[in-house]
Amino acid sequence: MKNQHTLTVLTLVNLGIVILLLLNQTRTVHANSPATVLRGRGLEIVDAQEKVRASIQIVPAGPARMADGSVAKDGKIYPETVLFRLIRPDGRPSVKITTSEQGSGLTLGGGIDPTYIVLNAEGGDPSLSLTNKDGKQQLIKP
Repeated sequence: MKNQHTLTVLTLVNLGIVILLLLNQTRTVHANSPATVLRGRGLEIVDAQEKVRASIQIVPAGPARMADGSVAKDGKIYPETVLFRLIRPDGRPSVKITTSEQGSGLTLGGGIDPTYIVLNAEGGDPSLSLTNKDGKQQLIKP
């Protein structure tokens, strides 16, 4: 008889614990306050096929690198740069905005290669470069 009483008490205690656990799980979780800043070393936005369509990154100082990772042959060393890219569905960047210690630039790519516009404000020498689909280039400087 004593064992039955003990088992009944243990069963009721277990039932109480299960009820408490179920009640705690049904509560909605709310953040105390909304996050005001998103921090990170870079940002990529991808489409439904997981292709990168926009990115913000910090490019370290050093020689220019080609798309395949090889070093450009001009031998020029570039400063650390913040780079924002909007990328077409075919993987080509159409909009690039850059800034560094030397200045800033904006590149807008056309739908037909090599059509593009480059607006640079580096040091005291700003320029606007226009290139048409035939590769003909016009450079405008003050």
